[in-house]
Amino acid sequence: MNPKLKKKTKTSKKIKTKNTKTNPKNKIIKRKNNKRKNKKNTITLKNKSNKKNVTTLNNNSKKLKELFKTLNPHQQAYINFNLENPKDGKYLLGVFHLVPGNNLNILQAACEVSAESSTGTNFLVQTETPFAREMNALVYKVDLEKNLVWIAYPWRLFDRGGNIQNILTYIIGNVLGMKEIKALKLIDVWFPSAFLEQYDGPSYTIDDMRKYLGVYNRPILGTIIKPKMGLTSSEYAEVCYDFWVGGGDFVKNDEPQANQDFCPYDKMVEHVKKAMDKAVKETGKKKVHSFNVSAADYDTMIERCEMIKNAGFEKGSYAFLIDGLTAGWMAVQTLRRKYPDVFIHFHRAGHGTFTRPENPIGMSVLVLSKFARLAGASGIHTGTAGVGKMSGNPEEDITAAHNILGVNRKGHFFEQSWGKIPDHDKDAIKLAKEDLAHHIILEDDDWRAVKKCCPIISGGLNPTSLKPFIDLMGNTDFITTMGAGCHAHPKGTQAGARALVQACEAYTKKIPIEKYSKNHIELKEAIEFFTKKKHVDNLKTALSSKKN
Repeated sequence: MNPKLKKKTKTSKKIKTKNTKTNPKNKIIKRKNNKRKNKKNTITLKNKSNKKNVTTLNNNSKKLKELFKTLNPHQQAYINFNLENPKDGKYLLGVFHLVPGNNLNILQAACEVSAESSTGTNFLVQTETPFAREMNALVYKVDLEKNLVWIAYPWRLFDRGGNIQNILTYIIGNVLGMKEIKALKLIDVWFPSAFLEQYDGPSYTIDDMRKYLGVYNRPILGTIIKPKMGLTSSEYAEVCYDFWVGGGDFVKNDEPQANQDFCPYDKMVEHVKKAMDKAVKETGKKKVHSFNVSAADYDTMIERCEMIKNAGFEKGSYAFLIDGLTAGWMAVQTLRRKYPDVFIHFHRAGHGTFTRPENPIGMSVLVLSKFARLAGASGIHTGTAGVGKMSGNPEEDITAAHNILGVNRKGHFFEQSWGKIPDHDKDAIKLAKEDLAHHIILEDDDWRAVKKCCPIISGGLNPTSLKPFIDLMGNTDFITTMGAGCHAHPKGTQAGARALVQACEAYTKKIPIEKYSKNHIELKEAIEFFTKKKHVDNLKTALSSKKN
């Protein structure tokens, strides 16, 4: 028998809505569903000032009341509008954009999503137990105007081994293929403090890399070797050498680099080591190379890691790149656990299938990035916020970058604390203040919070776009990896690296690059090449002629 919705008295408990179009003083009481025998579903409105907002809330609540009447008993088990405190530490929270399908309304579809992503299926089963029912995910808030649904997941559902793929198998697993939805995108997630204890988080961070390189108060300047494929191991190492000698800090394999017949993996590692040694000797500065260790199986991946580790590289001079989405979360977490003293570089190849704004099904850049930090990635590519060639915007990319760097950061809907001790603890407060001041934290007290994950910025940047991106980012705590932005320089890779270094110098000295370029020829040539149409046309002509 379906419970009836009814208004409560003024003694009702009140929960603030987070609808951005309503006044914070409006309060809404939602359904409570503790036991099947006596369920009461209530929506009560309280308003102290804004009549327009109370109308909006009343319309929302009236519609919810009507929609609730359409729920069957199975669906009712996965909704609780009176969940007293979703942030009491028992739940992982998620906000989805949901458009229902299969002739369902949004509340019916939300309940079906909640069931499929936790304990249920499409029918009430006779094997259900009272304890199993306690593991139900619960829809606890709905914004009908924006098609947003808040779901609370009891995190006891998840594998105790700190297993990221297990969580994602629940919350963006089968649900993305259900008939009951036309659109379902996980926009934001919130992790409770006790939950964070179960997961590794990063070990080796950008702070450790800075210490090794001796680089502070600026981005770590890197490149991706281009062309991405086709160079022999010797040719590849030569380009690394040129970039390092030109002043660059960091070189990475491109994401498809593996053990190709024209560039054997062992030869590539050997030649890169020699090129790095020579560059360090000539410049007197440390260098880093990120090797792609993604492979067909566990044994080959570890074999590549051990090959690099035993090649004579100085500790800190190499990183392990893993194609996190195509190789899988188990590969990411294996590297983090087996090599805690190595920078784990998460390349997100394939992320667009989930994250592009025009894709109605999947997850946001923010969600992907937060899970990468939880898994223990030292850094993950977060996008160029529309400055480069890849799709992106500041709201998505910069929000993601900030959220994986800070101890306390606001996402699209949730303010996430990465602290493991109470937020009101004096040491937690001090930690948050030092983090906001960009001080190095968690060096000898990493039990207090999850360490930072570094944004890695790549995709169509060049020396002229360094400052525009820094201005959007609001800080320099990232690694930039410019590919063609260095290698397409008219004078070659060394000149391209110098132009990048000079652009960075101009930024740190607060001098416009146009002015700084008057005495720095490589930067001047880069500005002319990357900003003047004739150079773009010349490049197209050259490429066309080469093809012909």
